[in-house]
Amino acid sequence: MMHSRFLKKVAMRPNSMRLHLIIGIAVMALAAGSVMLAQAPTLVARFTAVTSNVSGAGDIVRIEMLKWSTDAERDQFLNAFLHRPVPAPAAAPAAAPAPAPGAGGGGGGRGRGRGGAARGADAANPPATPPANPPTADGATPPAAAPPAAGAAAAAGRGAGRGAAGRGGAAPAAAAAAGAPPLPDDAPAAGRGGGRGGAVADAVPETPESSLAATLQKANTVGFLWTSESAGYSIKYAYRVTGEGGERIIFATDRRLGVWSDQWWKPTGTAAPTNLPVTVFELRFPATGDGEGRTTLTAKILEDKAAESIAVENYSAQPIVFKTVKKVKP
Repeated sequence: MMHSRFLKKVAMRPNSMRLHLIIGIAVMALAAGSVMLAQAPTLVARFTAVTSNVSGAGDIVRIEMLKWSTDAERDQFLNAFLHRPVPAPAAAPAAAPAPAPGAGGGGGGRGRGRGGAARGADAANPPATPPANPPTADGATPPAAAPPAAGAAAAAGRGAGRGAAGRGGAAPAAAAAAGAPPLPDDAPAAGRGGGRGGAVADAVPETPESSLAATLQKANTVGFLWTSESAGYSIKYAYRVTGEGGERIIFATDRRLGVWSDQWWKPTGTAAPTNLPVTVFELRFPATGDGEGRTTLTAKILEDKAAESIAVENYSAQPIVFKTVKKVKP
């Protein structure tokens, strides 16, 4: 009897272990699912539409919004767009050269280059200079002094060249007077003032579109536009304008639609395509029914003074790119 009970317990133990294992896996799956739901972003709005009047027409578009742009963000993008082109900076005027240093007394080339003789001596009343070979007491004239060594002459020339170039003077003339070889005509300017008088490269002027593009690229993402392309588009601006006739939603991406593939977003009508670095598009909804959308793929960006926002220029004249636009519950 006891033996049979033992066999039954042994037979039931694998089933019990399987049951505990199944329960454990189910609990872990529920926990993982709750974590994923907690981490999933909450959408404030969703839209679906069908493309029209562009290559790849008939493609399904999904727009998922994480948040709406505030009035401060609206003003930020509008101010960036209204930024006027910055003119190129004017070239700095070249410094006037200082007068060449005068013939001074001792002190070598360095003292003359720094202006010792020019600053201390009065050019109109030069000091008396003793004769090069004064007579001796018995009236005899001593032999002429030997010329300076080559090393001393070279040092004097270098000193004169440094001093004159540092003050913007004539370095070649001073060097030649000291016996040093003259500098070539195409030699770069020396001294502290060298290179400051060169031409300044012209800066590329900033356009309203490039200024807006730079601001959009730095802004946070507020939503996404998904198509059949390999990647979606980050929406950086989404501003709602409501009125009696319906609702307008103005969007802006930090890239031009179609940048991921040549199979989509090329205008197929008679309107000439633009070449903007960003895309602004609008969805307009009547009081009832589906909406429509038009873009800057064939239009410019303008300041809409009524909405106090960037917008699509001449909206009603642009081809419909988003048709059958529907609001979908997030």
